[in-house]
Amino acid sequence: MSSIDYDETIPNNVNLSEDRTLKRALEHWQPNYLSWWQDMGPDGSHNFDVYLRTAVSVDPQGWAQFGHVKMPDYRWGIFLNPGEADRKIHFGDHKGENVWNDVPGEYRANLRRIIVTQGDTEPASVEQQRHLGLTAPSQYDLRNLFQVNVEEGRHLWAMVYLLHKYFGRDGREEAEGLLERRSGQEDNPRILQAFNEATPDWLSFFMFTYFTDRDGKFQLCALAESSFDPLARTTKFMLTEEAHHMFVGESGVGRVITRTAQMINELKTDDPAKLRAAGVIDLQTIQRYINFHFSVTIDLFGADESSNAATFYSTGLKGRYEEGKRMDDHVLKGQSYHVLEVRNGQLANKEVPMLNALNEVLRDDYIKDSVAGVERWNKILDKAGISFRFKAPHKAFHRNIGPLAAVKVSPEGQVISDAEWKANVDTWLPSAGDRAYVASLMGRCVEPGKFANWIAPPVMGINRQPVDFEYVRFN
Repeated sequence: MSSIDYDETIPNNVNLSEDRTLKRALEHWQPNYLSWWQDMGPDGSHNFDVYLRTAVSVDPQGWAQFGHVKMPDYRWGIFLNPGEADRKIHFGDHKGENVWNDVPGEYRANLRRIIVTQGDTEPASVEQQRHLGLTAPSQYDLRNLFQVNVEEGRHLWAMVYLLHKYFGRDGREEAEGLLERRSGQEDNPRILQAFNEATPDWLSFFMFTYFTDRDGKFQLCALAESSFDPLARTTKFMLTEEAHHMFVGESGVGRVITRTAQMINELKTDDPAKLRAAGVIDLQTIQRYINFHFSVTIDLFGADESSNAATFYSTGLKGRYEEGKRMDDHVLKGQSYHVLEVRNGQLANKEVPMLNALNEVLRDDYIKDSVAGVERWNKILDKAGISFRFKAPHKAFHRNIGPLAAVKVSPEGQVISDAEWKANVDTWLPSAGDRAYVASLMGRCVEPGKFANWIAPPVMGINRQPVDFEYVRFN
C-alpha cells in the first residue's frame, strides 16, 4: 500500500495494527525515542513551529505535504515502498531465486549487523548537529537543518522496525542500543568514526550533508538491491528523503562560494586575509574543508579488501550501486579489480578478486559522484570570472582505514614523509586557526529574508514559498 495511516500512534503503511505483538513492542520503544529526541535533538528548538514536509504516501509523485509543526510532534513512522510482484534475487549465489520476506537463519547475524550499522548513523548525525540551530545563518537554513534532523529520525525508525519485526529479542536489544550510544562519547560512541566527529559550524554541516550523506546514498542504494525484500523496500523509500539532505549540502556550499566570489570581485582581490577581514570564507579554507570531509567520508566504505564485502554480496545481502545496470554475470567469481598499495615508496595498483574489492568498487562510484558536484561548484567560480579551482583530493589522502592508513599521501597522490606531512598539513586540512575563524562567523541570523554576511541567499525558497517566508516561528 502506498498511502500512510496517520490515525495510528505510529504512522505506517505496513498494516501494523494487524501485528499486535510488534505494535506493542514499537509503542514501548516510542517513548524512549521521544525522550532521546528531547535530550539529544536540536538544542532549544522544541517549541518552534517549523515549516516541515511530511510523507503522506510512498508514491514518488507528490509524496509530501508541507506545514508548520513542532518537531517533537512530527509524525515519525514506518514507510516501505510497495513490493514488486515476483521479484527475483538478481546477484550473488542465490541469483534467480525468489527474494526473501523472512530472514534466512544462516544470514541472520550479518543482516542484523548491516541494519544496526546503518541505523546507528541516523541518530548520530542528529547528535552531531544538535547545537547548529543556535548559530543559523538564516531562517531558511535553520528550517533545512531541522528537516534533515527529523528525516534522520525517521530513518532510525525505518531500521528499528526491521530489527523489531524480524530479529526478535536480539533486535529489540539492538534497537535500545541505538538510543543509548552517543556521538563522540568516549565510553559508548557511535559505531562508525565519522559519526563521532564534531560538526561545529555551518560550513562543516554543509560539507557533511554533501559528502557524508552522499555516502548514505550509496550505502542505501547497495542495500536497496538486497535479497531481503523488506530491507530493499525500506531503503528505497529512505533514498527519496536522502536526496534533500544532499541538496542542502551542495547548495549550501555553493552559496558560501557565491558570496566569497562576490566579495573577491568587489574587493578585486582573492587574498585570504583581506577576504577574512571582509567577513567571508576564503576559497583556500573551503578547499581544506573539502579535503577533510571527503577523506573522512571515503573511509566509511571500509577496507579496500574485505572478506565481509564478498560475503555480503555472494549471500545476496548487499548489492553494488545500480546493480541492475551493470553488464556482467552478477556473481563475480573469477573477476578482478584494482586496489591501491604502496610499492617502493609509490602508490601502485594491485589486482585482487572482485568480490573482495566491493568496498573499493562502491568507493570509486561514490568518488565519481562527489567529484561531479565539486565541478558544479567550480562553475560558480567560472561565472564569476575567477580562475581558482576546487579539487577532490586523491583517494589515498588522509586515510585512517586499511593499508593506506599506514602511509602519508599528499592531496595530489604522492607518498611523502612524516616530516613533509607535518610541514604541509595546515595547508591541506583545516587548521585550528581556520576552524576558529569559521566559528567566529557563526552568529545567529533568523529574521525572515535576512542572511549572514558569509553566505548568499538561495535562488528560490522551499515549496515555492518566497525566500523571506517565515519558515520557523519562534514561540
